[in-house]
Amino acid sequence: MSATTEAATDLTALFERAGLAAASVGAWRDAAPPIRKDWRADRAACSNFWALGKALLGGLPAKAARNPDQAQVGETIHRESRKVRERLLAAHVEALYDALTADRTEFLRVDALVERAAELVPGLTPDASELATESARTLKEKEGLEFDQGILLSQVLAHPALGRHLCHAMLLPRVGSRDLLAQFAKDGSVDLGTAHVSRMGKAAVVELRNPAALNALDATTLAPLETAIDIAILDSATDIAVLRGGKVDHPKYRGRRIFSAGINLTHLYRGRIPFLFYFDHVMGYENKMLRGVAMSDVSADDVAGATIEKPWIAAVDGFAIGGGCQHLLVMDYVLAAAGSYLTLPARKEGIIPGLANLRLPRFVGDRLARQAIMYGRKFDCDSVEGRLICDEIAPVDRMDDALAAIVEGLTGSGLVSAVGNRCQIRIGQEPLDLFRGYLARYAREQAACHFGSGLIANLERHWNAQSR
Repeated sequence: MSATTEAATDLTALFERAGLAAASVGAWRDAAPPIRKDWRADRAACSNFWALGKALLGGLPAKAARNPDQAQVGETIHRESRKVRERLLAAHVEALYDALTADRTEFLRVDALVERAAELVPGLTPDASELATESARTLKEKEGLEFDQGILLSQVLAHPALGRHLCHAMLLPRVGSRDLLAQFAKDGSVDLGTAHVSRMGKAAVVELRNPAALNALDATTLAPLETAIDIAILDSATDIAVLRGGKVDHPKYRGRRIFSAGINLTHLYRGRIPFLFYFDHVMGYENKMLRGVAMSDVSADDVAGATIEKPWIAAVDGFAIGGGCQHLLVMDYVLAAAGSYLTLPARKEGIIPGLANLRLPRFVGDRLARQAIMYGRKFDCDSVEGRLICDEIAPVDRMDDALAAIVEGLTGSGLVSAVGNRCQIRIGQEPLDLFRGYLARYAREQAACHFGSGLIANLERHWNAQSR
């Protein structure tokens, strides 16, 4: 018996022990398609293979109820299906992207891109029905179908022209932002629920307001925060923008401002943080603070194009944890309250802290960056290390005055060269292609982290997630 035949026999036996019919297993195995460089034929063959795999998965119990053989079968089906997705996209990602975006004449955000991909090539990414089913499950119970969104995004971002086009799409104003800009011009403020934007002299001040969760970041904060940032950048009556946390309700900090507790770990454990959350964060509002808001008819590339941008100030009250700390790495000036601290608890959470792996070494050096990301080192803002990120420390009860003074100091004599200087710094440190290339690998690695067993174990070990 050849090694190939023996492996197929073992696979069939495993699937049969899991309760699946040998005929169905054989049909799925035999349908594994070679990629023949024919876009239409290849995508049809791949969709057929994925449909057969989906049917086999449907014959298994829910993930949490599977015995070891059934769990191994589920993992095998996903693994083989993902290999086929990788091969199809390696050969045809340009044809796929052009079909989805009408030959790049239409800009699609990541959510619309993966949704259309599921419609055009069934099985390539999860469809709306599958996502609805997954969203009702805790993270531990999820099948992990959103992993396939990471595969698609990785392949798109790895292609220079496609990746730049997708980055451009994510830098455009969100739908509705320009309409609310008119309201902001009239009223001087816009309340978006979990985000608020108002004027303070020559500054547009964006507040993150998730008071019950210490201003944590989750699916409820994404669109409001990005819309507020769009408004702050596009507002013609202000010269500078500020990011700050609102007052919170937590008994320990009630009535105090807190910058941000980072990703909402309760929502993460309960399965309420979608995979695309990470991309709305790093490619959406955070990248807009760094690069500005793009125009549809002008390239968003730092060298070849242009965006509408402003310098940004962060006002850190209490602490900036995880995603909150990541925000500081795109700021032009950081004011921190005395006694506040910064931390990136990526090791204890089990995920990749966005672009911090790329950006933090520029601030604190390689050794301290590794200690922060891989070993949980905390930086007190008013320490030698913290001062590498924070520009100014103010007494807690003088933060408002200190922020007003900074705004007045930076805008009092005009900001003629500020945008040009920040753009030139960005070109030297993080040009668009460096950002894009980082995200190409990040898409796969973050998918593996988000849907890996290690994340669940970390949340239960370090955060006592089961009792919350």
